[in-house]
This record gives sequence, C-alpha cells and structure tokens, in this order.
Amino acid sequence: MDIIMWSLVMTSTLLFVIIFFTKIKSAILPSYDSSPLPLGTLGWPFIGETIEFISCALSHRPESFMDKRRRMYGKVFKSHIFGSATIISTDAEVSRIILQSDGKTFVPSYPKSLTELMGKSSILLISGSLQRRIHGLMGSFFKSQSLKAQITYDMHKYLLESTAKWSEDYPVYIQDETKNISFQVLVKALIGLDPGYQMDLLKKQFQEFIGGLMSLPINLPGSQLYRSLQAKKKMVKMIHRIIQEKRSSNPVVPKDAADVLISDTSEQLTDDLIAENLIDLMIPGEDSVPVLMTLTIRYLSDCPSALQQLTEENLKLKRLKEKLGQTLSWSDYLSLPFTQTVITETLRMGNVIIGVMRKATKDVQIKGHCIPKGWCVLTYFRSVHLDDDLYDSPHQFNPWRWQDKEMNICNFTPFGGGQRLCPGLDLARLETSIFLHHFVTQFRWVAEDDSIINFPTVRMKRRMPIWVKRRRDF
Repeated sequence: MDIIMWSLVMTSTLLFVIIFFTKIKSAILPSYDSSPLPLGTLGWPFIGETIEFISCALSHRPESFMDKRRRMYGKVFKSHIFGSATIISTDAEVSRIILQSDGKTFVPSYPKSLTELMGKSSILLISGSLQRRIHGLMGSFFKSQSLKAQITYDMHKYLLESTAKWSEDYPVYIQDETKNISFQVLVKALIGLDPGYQMDLLKKQFQEFIGGLMSLPINLPGSQLYRSLQAKKKMVKMIHRIIQEKRSSNPVVPKDAADVLISDTSEQLTDDLIAENLIDLMIPGEDSVPVLMTLTIRYLSDCPSALQQLTEENLKLKRLKEKLGQTLSWSDYLSLPFTQTVITETLRMGNVIIGVMRKATKDVQIKGHCIPKGWCVLTYFRSVHLDDDLYDSPHQFNPWRWQDKEMNICNFTPFGGGQRLCPGLDLARLETSIFLHHFVTQFRWVAEDDSIINFPTVRMKRRMPIWVKRRRDF
C-alpha cells in the first residue's frame, strides 16, 4: 500500500502542473444548449474530480470512482477530469452509439503529451477518409491467412528460443518474457525486421518513446517528452531507410504492413505518414498483447480447474498432431474452444483497455442524455465488463460463462468498436493462444504473489514472477 500512496501523492502533485500548462482555460466550460445535462458534479475549480479519479484508479478496484457515481446519478453522468468537462458513460448502449458514431459527431481526444508524440497524422487521431483508408488497409492485412501463418511461425520460433533459457532455479518474469516475444513478432509483421542489432536499437528507442505517452506536456531539453520526441525522430529515420529499400526492391506480394502501405496508390500516404503510423502500431507489441498473455497466466494460476481443463485441451491437440506427423497451424490454435473462453474472460476481467476518450464536435442527444459541443466523453469499458446486471459474479474469473454463449458486441468491447475497432484483435487472440499452448504443454509452474496495477496502464506490480518445472509426462 505504501507504493500506491506514494504514487498517488506524486501523481496528484504533477496533476496541478499538467492542468496549469494545458487546460487552465477549461475553467470556462464549453457552451451548450438548454437541454439538461446528465446528473453529476464538476468537483473543485480547475482540478475537478481528477484526484479522486486517480486515487480510485490506483486502488485494487479502479471502477469504484464510477460505481459511486452510478449509484448517485445513473450510468451516464457528468464530471471534470484531467482538465476537461467530461460526460462519462458506463452504459453499454450509450457507449456503443458513441463508438459507432462517425468523425462528424465525435473525434478522438487524448492528453496533450500523447497527441504531440503521436503527431497529427496518427491513425489514433485522424478522422475521415484517410483514417478509414489506413484502418481498412491494416485490417485486411492483419486478417490475411499469410500473415497469420507468419505470426504462428515466428511465435513458435521466438517462444522456443526464449523458453530454452528458462531455469528451474530462478523465477521467470512472465511480463518481461511476453513483452520481448510479442514485440519481436509484431515488428517483423510491420516492417519485416528480424531480431538482431537493428531490432535491439529500435526497441531501445521505442521504450524511450512510449515513456512519454503519459508524461508532462513540457517539451524542454531533459524532459521526458523531449527525450521521447527525439527517440521517435530516430525511429522515423530508421523506418524511412527501410521504406526506401522496399521501394527500390518493389515487392510484388506484400510481406509486411510497410509493403501494404507503400503499395497504396493514394498520394496521401507519404513516407512520413507511413513511418509514424508504423511506430504507433508497435504499441500493442509492447503493451496490450503481452499484458493480455500475462494476465491470462495470473488468472489461471488462481483457478486450478480452469488451468486443468485448458491444459488437457492443449495436450490432446498436441498428441493428435504428433500422431499425425503434422505441425500446428494458426487455425488449430484458434480452434481450441476452452482456450478461447479463457482469453475472452481475461479480456473481460483484465480490461487491458479501460475505455476511450472522444470529444463532441456538436451538441449530441443519446438516450435522453445531452452531450454538449466541446465536452469530452469517456466510454468506460471496465464498468460495463464488471456490471452485475450483465454478468453473474462479475469479479470472479469464470471462463465457463462464455461456453455456448455469443458475445454481445454491446456488452463486450475489449478492443473498442465502430470505425476504430482495433484491427489487430484477431492477431492478439492468435498470439495469446499460441503462447498458452506452448506454455501449458511444456511447463508446470507456481506463481509468486503479485498484484495488478491499473493506472496509467494495466501491468503487474512485480512483473509476474513464477517458478517453472518442465513437464516430464509428455
């Protein structure tokens, strides 16, 4: 608890600086029509309710900020967080409508440091035809069978290399291992880069880059934002060289995402835009995918019956394939029904992405709620995924709840929704399925005590240390 309190004090102190430099103008709230706003409170002048929001976010129940207000005001309410007047939705239907709205109604809204790092051309920030074009190109490529086959091969290769180094005499830090593996796999899929000196250099610069995503919006020499921007410039320069090499070779069949983007005939897709968006697309390899893998091991460690059923399912497939003399394909991994329910339940409980921020470009009415022009909207997925009106015993890890049950896209949005639905959702499932298969069929393990930190990003406090023993019964 002491580290949580220390983090809270530090974050609260920094908050005043952030608000002073970035959003002090929000003391004068955006105008809106005479329609009634959702109930709620804007809290203290300037700081609003941000300190309480962060305090809850750092606790073991980060949704408690929302739960308290849901009881007082309903599932949609007004607040003032991170320097902006905000409508918060914990209502599944309202959130779905917001996510599916076009760029003429809601546009992305993120902290200033993040928008400065991503750049104006980032797929996370742009709207309209350009966003749809990039999203469509990447979505089609990420769903292609050729890429899934490559991902399967690379995951198998890197997993074998990584697990060969594991010792039974020292703890294995699952969060570190999964980050290393998934980053290599994703970078190979994005720019065709293999492990080696260039990969190590890119990863070093990338880690400096993402360190600034939630930093103070102060771009001065020595600041985190300045260092992150310098790291991004170096990465862009490296990817520019790769793009030029690809243009010279003129590949007939795209082998990676860079090939797909440079082969597009649109003049809008400049080399700068391609390089910057390829960097943005690397974030899941360092963040969401390895966290999903790590949380799955966390929950399975605490649920022996689920672990036993998942292990038996994967061992059965492995024995069958070995009997037939066949290697496992990407479709084999995704065909394991109980494994998929475990991943789905981890996505619901883990909430790797807790929600998304949008800003209203005009006054909007949704289910009787007014969202004024200029106000931010936070669609908070975690409250929906842990809503006891939608899920029985929502805080209990129960993968069996998904058996013979179709996923409701309104009540289950771990990858967002609408035009900005994460294009790599199928790959995240595939990578996690492959990791789980190799892990449970090769090892038994005992997990040390660890806890989940949910703010500013989801991660394990101690990086998920486990003690492994290689299986001798196969």
